[in-house]
Amino acid sequence: MKTRNWKRFFVAAAVTALAAMSLSACGGSSSGLDAIKERGVVKVGVKADVPKFSLQNTATGEYEGFEDDLAYAIAGKILGISAEEAKAQKKVEFQAVNAKTRGPLVENGEVDYVIATFTITPERKETYNFSPAYYTDAVGILVNNDSGIETIEDLDGKIIGVAQSSTSKQEFENYKAENGIQAEPTFQEFATYPELAQALAAKQIDAFSVDRAILEGYKNDSNKFLDVRYGEQEYGVCSNKENTELSELINTTVQEMLDDGSMTALMEQNGLTVE
Repeated sequence: MKTRNWKRFFVAAAVTALAAMSLSACGGSSSGLDAIKERGVVKVGVKADVPKFSLQNTATGEYEGFEDDLAYAIAGKILGISAEEAKAQKKVEFQAVNAKTRGPLVENGEVDYVIATFTITPERKETYNFSPAYYTDAVGILVNNDSGIETIEDLDGKIIGVAQSSTSKQEFENYKAENGIQAEPTFQEFATYPELAQALAAKQIDAFSVDRAILEGYKNDSNKFLDVRYGEQEYGVCSNKENTELSELINTTVQEMLDDGSMTALMEQNGLTVE
């Protein structure tokens, strides 16, 4: 090939590459949403172990809870059908996630979005898109009735169980610093909430700390809440930051549901307290 032709070849290749990069940057989101519509099924990451929010029924295998219903509502908007039709036609493919896996699954595209008691933080917003907050909670602490633990100061030297990659430990430290509390517990991480609840029951840990709404699902006659709540937690629907068209649709849907009262109705249907 002559020198002039080589130059033309490289110029053409460079232009093509730049065009592809531009398309990926501003149009990749569109192709992402189109791909979901073409697939006809929306892939959503949810918790499998949070009563009232998202719990997998061991008898049927179905996911049941407020966040699952919200997943159907958003899927319906994507596919141009109602939430009820999305559920009846099984248009949502649920994948169980935990605090450690939910973010990476959004990043690598294994799920289209995550609705999994995912707290919105400034740091997380640098990596993911979050919808407007659809639920607000605070961190709580659950202890055994016979533990002798009555106040947060009594946790000095004790073991607090928290979920992997959760904000519970940092929120505890923030609360201590803000209120001059002298207590130095240690923290032990667990992959799932049932493991945490079991560890508390077996007295392998002295306290179980996570958002209070989640703890409510593990409250029983043998344990109790400490009279403390801190670190307000706002939950948002998480999606890939690059998939802007999908993110905008999710954001609009969540905001509309907040404005028209349907979000509150979903909470009440699932037995959640609306404050």
